Amino acid sequence: MRPGIAIVALWVLWVISWLIAALWANPTESQPSAESAVPYRATLLTGTVLELVPAHRYEGPMRLWHIGLNGAWLCVAVMVIGLGFTWWARIHLGALWSGRVTRKADHRVVDTGPYRLVRHPIYTGLLLAMLATAVAKGTLSGIVGFATVFLGLTLKARLEERWLAGELGTGAYADYRRRVPMLVPGWPMRPKQ
Repeated sequence: MRPGIAIVALWVLWVISWLIAALWANPTESQPSAESAVPYRATLLTGTVLELVPAHRYEGPMRLWHIGLNGAWLCVAVMVIGLGFTWWARIHLGALWSGRVTRKADHRVVDTGPYRLVRHPIYTGLLLAMLATAVAKGTLSGIVGFATVFLGLTLKARLEERWLAGELGTGAYADYRRRVPMLVPGWPMRPKQ
């Protein structure tokens, strides 16, 4: 098997498993308006499409670098780590998970497992896997796609945090935000006061 096929297979398996796991969630009690989701959804869709542009046989200005076979397999390993991190977070979150910004039945602040390292470990794992994919491809569209997805997930995380702070009470969420970085472990990205 070639690394490019492994990358595609990992993404396909992750998407299928993630869709199946969506059936395992508590009922939604409330969610922000559909209009509030448009900016992050449009950004994520754009970034994902850019990331999906195939890199096979691209040369010239579209191909920024070649990392070789060993580098590509290293990117596959990093992808496995990133996607594994998403699954650790998803399993740890359990029935409170949602693909959209929502408040689920019995919602509470989860600050254990991967949620003690970052407030949005699913996004962190996705970003790591997307970065590995972009590096393996070595294309401008891959890098721009990753950056756009990063922006989209940051927008979604900020909406989620503002909205959940209002739903769960600012005190419950404020302490967690002060203690735990948003997306990158150890990164001192604290909320604005």
